[in-house]
Amino acid sequence: MKAGQAEVRTFFLDRDGTLNVKPPDGRYIRCPAELVLLPGAAEAVRELNAGGRRVVLVTNQRGVARGLMTSADLAAVHARLATLLRGHGAFLDAVYVCPHEVGECGCRKPLPGLLKAAMRDFRDIDPADSVMIGDSESDVLAGRAAGTGTVLLQGPGKPRENTVADLVAADLRTAVGLLLTSSKGGRA
Repeated sequence: MKAGQAEVRTFFLDRDGTLNVKPPDGRYIRCPAELVLLPGAAEAVRELNAGGRRVVLVTNQRGVARGLMTSADLAAVHARLATLLRGHGAFLDAVYVCPHEVGECGCRKPLPGLLKAAMRDFRDIDPADSVMIGDSESDVLAGRAAGTGTVLLQGPGKPRENTVADLVAADLRTAVGLLLTSSKGGRA
């Protein structure tokens, strides 16, 4: 990612559009059956797990604040995510959720609160050897604010955004491949 950057040890991942199919704007995944993994996402997480990397989900879910789903509904969606990943031999080390409306908290991305909470809970996370991967500029800005490297996912057919991200990749599997190659002495 950056010249001289340490090996990436912690991967912060957004959920919708990064691990699973993103619902249309203004819609939310409200029940487990609506969650569908993106191609290659579980394999990317499995590769990170096999390499001893920490994988932390950080996701905005304001559908809870809007009353479109309950905390229990969200927990059931995340249980399905865990089950689907487990079916591919993959797992998340932790899940951090912002259920708040815009402007109500310090944890909603693009603010760094979710990443900072993980750094408090896992004292060995160093922002210098961490990366935030997501499909929106708010994910990139949250990573920047927390001091991590950043990757913006921009799949085929998606208009290329001007971004402050350190790296742009088509999908999670591509991003992980580039980052792991880079940390072995290759170039991303």
